[in-house]
Amino acid sequence: MTSRRDLLKSALIGTGAGVVAATALGSLGPEAAFAAEPAPGVEPGTPDPDFAEGRIRSVKDDTLLVLGSNMVFHTIRVVGGTSLWKLGPVGFDQAKPGDGLYARGVRMPDGMLAAESVWLNIVNIKGHVKNITREKVHLDHKGQDILCHVVAGTSVAIHAGGPSSGDLSVLRVGQHVQVLGAWRPDTNEVDIATVFSPH
Repeated sequence: MTSRRDLLKSALIGTGAGVVAATALGSLGPEAAFAAEPAPGVEPGTPDPDFAEGRIRSVKDDTLLVLGSNMVFHTIRVVGGTSLWKLGPVGFDQAKPGDGLYARGVRMPDGMLAAESVWLNIVNIKGHVKNITREKVHLDHKGQDILCHVVAGTSVAIHAGGPSSGDLSVLRVGQHVQVLGAWRPDTNEVDIATVFSPH
């Protein structure tokens, strides 16, 4: 049985690039960025070697140079099977300097991370609805005002565990919600992927 490490390594050296479907490596939806378990064998409280986060400093060829929040640099290689998300599945050309990033993959012997999944500018925010219009939801997140933009054809609401709907009129002022979306770098603004309202 071929391991995830073998699949990514073969894609990295070009012997299997394009053959490995990204979904063969596991869930690639945005929810996976926050639900993923640490790699097996990682001691509690220690960094997961197969995970990186930070902001993109430069993009060159198929490689991202990322400065982590702990001021450690990460070199991340995008391969044939890598999945990229930025409010939805996107191509590598959508990765820009300044973007926030979470990445999961396999750490190579030289320290580079061969990416399985890359989430660009992804945020997961809980708060209360302060105001709502057809185009925007104003959210109070721990006293901070977050402006959430409704993106036509993309943004959906999931109300009380029901099916997703493009109709966000189910939301009400004062309601507690969770917003999964894409941050607009260096602002307090987010483009909505999904709004979850428990009731």
